[in-house]
Amino acid sequence: MPVYVYKGLETGSYYEFEQGFHDEPLKAHPETGEPLKRVITPPAIIFKGLGWHVKDYAKSSSAKEGSDKGEGKGKEE
Repeated sequence: MPVYVYKGLETGSYYEFEQGFHDEPLKAHPETGEPLKRVITPPAIIFKGLGWHVKDYAKSSSAKEGSDKGEGKGKEE
């Protein structure tokens, strides 16, 4: 089940509640009755290392020129 973050409007405290995806947002804290507002949080994704984008983007023009000329790959004469 997803975890949603809420902020208490009176105290400013943050709370986490597990709710179903289709459940209505809470308007009050279930135990204290404090008014709540749902907080939008960033997704929990962390990209580490070189990442996929290094391999998927086009190479720089200097790298393309070297590969077009066949440097280091030509047959011996």
